[in-house]
Amino acid sequence: MNIKKKLYVALAAITFCAFGTTAQNLQSASTYSKMHSNLLAKQNRVKDQIRVQEAQKYAADLYEECEPEPDIYTEGWDSNLVNCYKDANVPNTKVLDVRHYVMPIRGNYVTSHYGYRPQFGRTHKGVDLRSAIGDTVYSAFSGRVRLTRFERGGYGFYVIVRHENGLETVYGHLSRFLVKPDQYVKAGQPIALSGNTGRSTGPHLHFETRFMGYAINPEAIFDFDNRCTHTDSYTFSKSSYTKARDYAPSKRYAAAKRSEQADEKETARKARDNKKDRPVASTRKSTKESRNDSRSTYQVRQGDNLTKIAKENGMTVAQLKKLNGMTDDNVTAGKVLRVK
Repeated sequence: MNIKKKLYVALAAITFCAFGTTAQNLQSASTYSKMHSNLLAKQNRVKDQIRVQEAQKYAADLYEECEPEPDIYTEGWDSNLVNCYKDANVPNTKVLDVRHYVMPIRGNYVTSHYGYRPQFGRTHKGVDLRSAIGDTVYSAFSGRVRLTRFERGGYGFYVIVRHENGLETVYGHLSRFLVKPDQYVKAGQPIALSGNTGRSTGPHLHFETRFMGYAINPEAIFDFDNRCTHTDSYTFSKSSYTKARDYAPSKRYAAAKRSEQADEKETARKARDNKKDRPVASTRKSTKESRNDSRSTYQVRQGDNLTKIAKENGMTVAQLKKLNGMTDDNVTAGKVLRVK
């Protein structure tokens, strides 16, 4: 065998060994198919898991309005006190959402207002609403029941509900509880029956609205006459939380009338002051001019009316009104009228 043939044989042997070894290490087509199926199965499980997580998140978002975050039910939650915020840092002002409300009882006729009671020597920190024993009491806003207790010398049987808007409401002198502590209630859900327990002179519902322990005047939030809230939001302020609000048209008109009368009095007072302070040189007139002025004008005094003024100046009321362009009989002290 010559050298060329020997080279061909050696090359063939090397090639056979190389391909033979590779062929032995290759896996069959069925094995590859099985691995591929397993990989697809794993990917399908991942997709299913993502879908489940998305569904859970959607459900949580969907019911988020019905069940509030638990952190508002932590501070003072285990306290048995009506005011469990004694050591809390309360902001000077806070805007509270009071849109989603229900009146605490069907009647809502106020029999006793918020404020100091001299006959008892203490402050009445809520309002008393007329009710009969056994009337249904409703949660004013959605929230969670913090306390149901009995106090012989004060509230009697009472319920405290903490709401998502930051308020706590207190319902006193009850005859029966319909809820338990830690129970979540929606606005308008029955929570108790009214009664005459504790320090009470007759059947009624004692109703309080509190923000971090501060007993807000309920009439600052609720318009009990019209069974609604005054506005969609209430701004708590440490300087004004005890004051009621009233936006009834009759009250607004009366307030505007008082303001108008006060402005008229102030204008008349300024006119008198200006007349007193006027320099003598600038007001000095001849006797004839003064006589003419006194005859042609008249300054209205307290207690005057058109009939009296017209009679004093020898004219009728109609002539006096026409001369001064008046359409009614009202005159105010300090006004200057033409009488000639």
